[in-house]
Amino acid sequence: MKYPPSNYPVATGVITLYFLLMKLTPKQIEQLKGRIIAIDGPAGAGKTTTATLVAEQIHFTYLDTGAMYRAITVVALQKGISPSDADVLTQIAQSCDLQFEIKQSVNHVIINGQDVTKEIRTPDVTSHVSEVSAHVGVREVMVALQKTMSENGSVVAEGRDTTTVVFPKADLKVYLDASVEQRAQRRVKDMVAMGIQTTLEEQIADIERRDAYDSGRAHSPLTKAEDAHVVDTSNLTIEGQVDRIIELALENIR
Repeated sequence: MKYPPSNYPVATGVITLYFLLMKLTPKQIEQLKGRIIAIDGPAGAGKTTTATLVAEQIHFTYLDTGAMYRAITVVALQKGISPSDADVLTQIAQSCDLQFEIKQSVNHVIINGQDVTKEIRTPDVTSHVSEVSAHVGVREVMVALQKTMSENGSVVAEGRDTTTVVFPKADLKVYLDASVEQRAQRRVKDMVAMGIQTTLEEQIADIERRDAYDSGRAHSPLTKAEDAHVVDTSNLTIEGQVDRIIELALENIR
């Protein structure tokens, strides 16, 4: 499996300017080398964007664990497999060829030779991924793969159980959070950018549903690790989120 570092695909010029202004010294980057930064949090808290930018800033590999479950969900929906069919979904996870490739500065998700980068963010996949990812067999396969991909460290990983199950001994654990309203507003913007019409009320209801499901599932529920640093993103810019996590990483060098 190939998993190179990722570049955030949106507003590239702005992000490049930010990195020029906030560039770390070679010594700081070298001090962080080999470490694992794990980021958890509920849907819409800003994990994907923030983790991607942190990884690029410190020259780490970005591991989007959520995209892996979403890719499995895409295959299941295409094959007409019920999100509740744990046995078949586990077989799909075991046999799939899941890869990540950089193409024109965009991190592409490829499963069984099919580029599903756009498909994994559709409302249909979003509404079913929590159920698919809750199956013990699916999670065991994906967690084993995630650990293999991070054997050499220098990884920023994000998801729902990266600080508690996948990387319980991560060098830095961060729990990103934000109010339901703020998270819903971000989802609306994301959907509009994809050409999908939705409302704030619809996204609030969907986020509340996903929060309840992710936190209440029997296997690997979304929880805050006791030693995780909580970063509330409700009133933070993306730059502020990235800056805070890098500050925490440098403060926790040991």
